[in-house]
Amino acid sequence: MNLDSNTFDREAHQEDLELTLHSEEYSLLTDLYQLTMAACYVGEGLEERTASFEMFVRRLPAGFGYLIAMGLEQVLDYLQKLRFSSSQIAALQATGIFASAPTRFWSLLESGSFTGDVWAVPEGTAIFPHEPILRVEAPLWQAQLVETYLLNAINYQTLIATRAARLRDIAGSETTLLEFGTRRAFSPQASLWAARAALAAGFDATSNVLAALKLGRQPSGTMAHALVMALKATEGSEAEAFAAFHRYFPGAPLLIDTYDSIAAAEHLAARVKSGEMELSGVRIDSGDLVTLSQQVCKLLPGVSIFASGDLDEGEIARLKAAGAEIDGYGIGTRLVTGTPVNGVYKLVEIDGMPTMKRSHSKATYPGRKQIWRRFAGTQMQIDRLGLAGEREMGRWGDGEMRATSEATIEEKPLLQLILKQGQRVQPPSTLDEIRKRTDASVASLPAATRHLDNPTPPVVEISQALLELTAQTEKE
Repeated sequence: MNLDSNTFDREAHQEDLELTLHSEEYSLLTDLYQLTMAACYVGEGLEERTASFEMFVRRLPAGFGYLIAMGLEQVLDYLQKLRFSSSQIAALQATGIFASAPTRFWSLLESGSFTGDVWAVPEGTAIFPHEPILRVEAPLWQAQLVETYLLNAINYQTLIATRAARLRDIAGSETTLLEFGTRRAFSPQASLWAARAALAAGFDATSNVLAALKLGRQPSGTMAHALVMALKATEGSEAEAFAAFHRYFPGAPLLIDTYDSIAAAEHLAARVKSGEMELSGVRIDSGDLVTLSQQVCKLLPGVSIFASGDLDEGEIARLKAAGAEIDGYGIGTRLVTGTPVNGVYKLVEIDGMPTMKRSHSKATYPGRKQIWRRFAGTQMQIDRLGLAGEREMGRWGDGEMRATSEATIEEKPLLQLILKQGQRVQPPSTLDEIRKRTDASVASLPAATRHLDNPTPPVVEISQALLELTAQTEKE
């Protein structure tokens, strides 16, 4: 279909081509059915009933033995800023979709904000299927409305944090890990979240300048092949390209695989030996990384060698096993993309009445729940999923300890109250605190859970009280 210029101008004027999210637009970043259900709740007089929704995963992504919870801070920011402006309400009314909605629905949106409670596991905590990452307890219309944003923020950051934690676990504590995924992340917004999640789960730095500065970090990066090719074409040689870049950024690693990695390393070695250059590092982005890194290491002893190029935890494990001489990795595509975390958000209680879903392969456990994690010293033993009001979990109660000949056995509740009546009751954790929590959480897991190949998640026991409530709710 051909459009004349007037039609094109009119349609372009109506369309927001920037599509950038601002916090004052949080209220409309939701699926339509959240709003239509809220209107229905109002019509039926249910909107203020106290509801509890829990977010959890039914199963882990293929090849994962655990997940690292992440994204809570962005959820809390969203909840505390959630408001409907008069112009947003007018825009909803103009759609015509809500023509039969009760009048009170609009006054509720106009005066409403999030006034509920949020319980959540701290960011950086390892979690497993059916364990709540967070629970929202709020008036039904509020708890329903926030589902879309909560899932968006937590599912994506949890994926990135889990991959980052696995990469750190395989690479080891001494290896430098740089997040290079901005150009492959699913959106500009996602690139910021990916950088945050990677740093919080163990990475040393990100190349994303905006993310780094927003998070109080120093951005990190090297150079691209384009600079080498451009300066070689205009100034005569790859050596001139290295000299020029080093002149302005003497501390930055040089990318040496544009033409011939070994020839480039030999040239740099001669300049270092003659005292013309102090070289901090080089990066190799292609080729046989094992052989190339070993040869470059011999030519440039004491110079850090970085590798990049579609790397993931499996490839890093292979490189280490093969004896590669690599000090750091730049990880992009396979960190910020991959099999999604399919977290879901389900109603588990309303006005104190337990609810559950019975659909085939999608059944849920009813009632507000708590996770108790048992430790022997610093090592995780088992998780128990029970009702939030339970105190006794097997032989050891909530927070109780007992000594054995080997270690102290302790069970700790994981879900903590973070927001109460819409207000924070705990200060935010810093990135460094979340990183330490992630490191400790991964280190506490059984070895079989940390395997890259066919990992085995720990056993999650279901408490007797939860089993009984499930059976009772099924009958009712």
